[in-house]
Amino acid sequence: MENRDIPQGNTPDDIARRRHIIARFFHEWKEQNPDHCRFNNSSNENIYVRFVSITETCTHASRTYRSTLAVMRLDQVLTNAKKVAIVPAKNNGNQKGFEKMIVMKYNLPEIGAIKITVGVKRRTHEKDLYCVTAIEAM
Repeated sequence: MENRDIPQGNTPDDIARRRHIIARFFHEWKEQNPDHCRFNNSSNENIYVRFVSITETCTHASRTYRSTLAVMRLDQVLTNAKKVAIVPAKNNGNQKGFEKMIVMKYNLPEIGAIKITVGVKRRTHEKDLYCVTAIEAM
């Protein structure tokens, strides 16, 4: 996917098109990565991409062009992000299965700061990607 093919506007149509691009990207990524995970150098553990990863990231990353670009660099972000905080999981819908959430950041030179949220599963302590977004410049 070329960057020029990703809509840069903020109209409902642009957001819907970015959401479709992200969903298609995850589908292709999962086909190319049958283990559905990437090893994170900072934590020395695998971070898994699950259904919740796709739904949350499609919803949040599709809102901005930069976040959509960040998703396209998923391997690099998952491999190199570093933990900056641990927060309790919210006791709602998609976070119910997690005991805590790890906030990680990575700087992509051409995009800027990227935040990934990783959920730690209650029983297995497995790390699942929850969401990928670009952090807006202040």
